[in-house]
Amino acid sequence: MPRSVNAVASRRRRKKILGLAKGYWGSRSKVYTIAKNTVEKGLQYAYRDRKTKKREFRALWIQRINAGARHHGISYSQLMGKLASKNIGLNRKVLADLAMNEPAAFKAIIDAVK
Repeated sequence: MPRSVNAVASRRRRKKILGLAKGYWGSRSKVYTIAKNTVEKGLQYAYRDRKTKKREFRALWIQRINAGARHHGISYSQLMGKLASKNIGLNRKVLADLAMNEPAAFKAIIDAVK
């Protein structure tokens, strides 16, 4: 009896990896073993950078809020402390957007906490 190999599953697995490697340069998109290593590394970077993205956006929002707050004579930490004490539940993303695009609304918030 001939040897039984699951060629269907093997081909599907290889095609999946080569599909993910589409657009890579040279043998990174053509040779299965090299493509597999490249795709795995790319997925590692993607996982890591999904976490990093959250960190970077939070830092950006804080910088924008701080700049807007200091424009009105209050520091970021004082503003956030007063917002918490007055139970104003605006998150940093919304505050940063207001500071950038709606300065009048941001000033109203600062006046409300002063």
